[in-house]
Amino acid sequence: MLQVGTKAPAFTLPDAQGNLISSETFAGKRWVLYFYPKDSTPGCTKQACAFAAAHGAYEALGVPVVGVSKDSQKSHQRFAEKNELPFLLLSDPELTAIQAYDVWKEKKLYGKTSMGVVRTTYVIGPDGVIEWAGEKVKPDQNAQQILDFLTGK
Repeated sequence: MLQVGTKAPAFTLPDAQGNLISSETFAGKRWVLYFYPKDSTPGCTKQACAFAAAHGAYEALGVPVVGVSKDSQKSHQRFAEKNELPFLLLSDPELTAIQAYDVWKEKKLYGKTSMGVVRTTYVIGPDGVIEWAGEKVKPDQNAQQILDFLTGK
């Protein structure tokens, strides 16, 4: 995981509609970048729905939320439509941003070891420097945790 105070790596990835979105799009504003393992799984759905429920609060603060996983654009489309997600989901099947942000790790599940995305969230400042970093965040608490940080609670 990248540390607070680190310059956030630049990337360009497609959204669910195939539009290329660059991290430079958010230059000059604070934004949330969260990495999650897989669309439509229980934890990832909880996390996405929590960000969706808090979307108005994020909008009021002028802070965009962007989710990234290695799922396909089509998978992101279905996931966003089914859960009415009002924020960007970016597809990273080549692991470009996932590896640049150091969230591709060895994971153990039921005694089996594999590589995968560790649920990680970053708040990136207007200057492109990481202001907050959380690894293995709780899916149902992450959106509120970030709001608390953003509002100084």
